[in-house]
Amino acid sequence: MEFGVVLQTNPPASKVVELARLAELEGFEYVWTFDSHILWQEPYVIHSAILAATRRVIVGPMVTNPATRDWTVTASVFATLNEMYGNRTVCGIGRGDSAVRVTNGRPTTLATMRDCIDVVRNLANSRAAEYNGATLQFPWSVGSELEVWVAAYGPKALALAGEVGDGFILQLADPDITAWSIKVVRAAADAAGRDPDSLTICVAAPAYVSDDLVHAREQCRWFGGMVGNHVADIVSRYGDEGANIPAALTDYIKGREGYDYNEHGRAGNTHAQFVPDAIVDRFCLLGPPEAHVARLKELQELGVDQFAIYLQHDAKEQTLAAYGNHVIPALRAHTAARS
Repeated sequence: MEFGVVLQTNPPASKVVELARLAELEGFEYVWTFDSHILWQEPYVIHSAILAATRRVIVGPMVTNPATRDWTVTASVFATLNEMYGNRTVCGIGRGDSAVRVTNGRPTTLATMRDCIDVVRNLANSRAAEYNGATLQFPWSVGSELEVWVAAYGPKALALAGEVGDGFILQLADPDITAWSIKVVRAAADAAGRDPDSLTICVAAPAYVSDDLVHAREQCRWFGGMVGNHVADIVSRYGDEGANIPAALTDYIKGREGYDYNEHGRAGNTHAQFVPDAIVDRFCLLGPPEAHVARLKELQELGVDQFAIYLQHDAKEQTLAAYGNHVIPALRAHTAARS
């Protein structure tokens, strides 16, 4: 299993870069950031600084969207970073949440997201793309490589991930929901004539290493509120019991009464109090290192290739160190020096 870390681009940007550097030193292979340009600083500027300060981590947004930037601009950013730093980028993409809702926009359609993925991936892989009735290609880009990983919860979005994604991002760590999601994604890939095992499966969720579960839950309860925004859209579309969606994903939002994006992704979010302890425990990884290892092994058995930690709490450096010292080594294949 590989490991990533998801950072908010809160100022100072130098702190974000330092956390990325520490993550690499602790054995993490990926550094992701939020992409919500009103709530936080512009991520792609900081991506360049992260790549310059590190040697091997792969960097990208978790997640960008088709609505807030011209698709050719997004592709140009990735192709430029790849030329500068040697193909060390990845693009996580979804329909849009905070980045579009804060500006009174709406998440894009899946058809729009499909078209965006095609344009961004082709241009950022030094290929031609059809865009606004023209065939375009970066004349300066040679040998750029970019994978596009699709973030999804609902059945149709999961199917899109299987049909066109290089990877699939599930933003929660509940084993039952993970198993259902992977099954839908892989079935769609197979139906599209793709190898279902060729997709990288990434689970992203807060992780807090501590014996104080009460405090850990309060630091991570915000995540259930964030996921609830997407779940509310799914319930609006399919109903509480539609499309065989697991009840564990839909039942808990019945007490949801709204959401304030000024507190989005922040520990202590007052609009996440409807999230019960049981959901925090299911969606996040909490407890001593051995509890994290046990959950991650369960996820690995389900087919998860990467676990990415949302690091929005009061123990950032401690969590990175605990994973580097105890959790990551337990999930690595060990090679004997002598046999």
